[in-house]
Amino acid sequence: MKAALMYGPNDIRVEEIDKPACPKGGFILKVMTVGLCGSDIRNLTCDSRKGNYPFIYGHEIVGVVDEVDSEVSKYKVGDRLYLFPGSYCMECDNCISGHSENCSNVEEGVAGTGGFAQYVAVSARKIELGGIYEIPEDVSFEAASLGEPLSSVYACEDNAKIGYNDVVVIIGAGPIGCFMSQLAKIRGAKTVIMVEINDSRLEMAKGFGVDYTINSLKEDPVARIKELTDGVGADKVISANPSNAAQAQSIFMAKAGGMVVFFGGVPKGSLTELDTNYIHYNNLWIKGHFGASYMQSKQAYQLAISKDFPSEKFITHRLPLDKINEGIQLTKTGEAIKVVLLPNEE
Repeated sequence: MKAALMYGPNDIRVEEIDKPACPKGGFILKVMTVGLCGSDIRNLTCDSRKGNYPFIYGHEIVGVVDEVDSEVSKYKVGDRLYLFPGSYCMECDNCISGHSENCSNVEEGVAGTGGFAQYVAVSARKIELGGIYEIPEDVSFEAASLGEPLSSVYACEDNAKIGYNDVVVIIGAGPIGCFMSQLAKIRGAKTVIMVEINDSRLEMAKGFGVDYTINSLKEDPVARIKELTDGVGADKVISANPSNAAQAQSIFMAKAGGMVVFFGGVPKGSLTELDTNYIHYNNLWIKGHFGASYMQSKQAYQLAISKDFPSEKFITHRLPLDKINEGIQLTKTGEAIKVVLLPNEE
């Protein structure tokens, strides 16, 4: 089969390798669509494996069951499936408390990588743990693949209780920021303000429920947000980018008693300097967010494939697997909102 193998930072080669054997108690999925995620790009452009190469990334996986082990009765050849990459035990204290995204027994490598290929093996353990959802016949594979990037966004806004009449600031107009703004409007937010340093991304963001855009290189975003909110500030501020400076500035965009969410991961080892006196005297709530519980992942997937979610607006580029490097550049430059790869198309 064809697969995109990472041999080191920025060294991704599409090669012919052996198709995986069908695992005992599992099945082989023919990958029809796999999304190119920001975390994939970060991993592919740095020494993410510490020299342990080659490696196949890709976790936004949807496809068709190609082969099934004789022990499997739940799935059959031809089934259209979406694989949520998280695999949680549902037995530890975190899972029982409703936060399976913090599972202390999380399984690695069960369905979280390997998608940049024509086929992936799905183990008996993944079937046992769950997070495999059927794709209706009238839903495209591309739309279904948005279930994964939407899951963390959905969980974030669910946990932050974004809702009716909220003023929401989103810092970062990348694919995730656009998901954030669209979902905030679906959840009933009154005003969505997007802060970004790339004018082309800001222009694209206007199509995803954004009411006001601010280029923070050209004007003071804090002053502008205060102006737009009659001096009050936003109810919720989400820093959806990998910037320490954005995190430090975000607290001044929120109203007294508001919430600031650190969604985007910053470079490992870096520290963000926060004015804790300002946080203290303005009663701000600071929240970190990562991942989604099983319940939230299912709800996000159901939204992604519903008529209420404009999946066609998000997917700006469809490319064969051979053009994965082109997809990375399109995303990094901001020309693309969402790139999906089609491993079984030329």
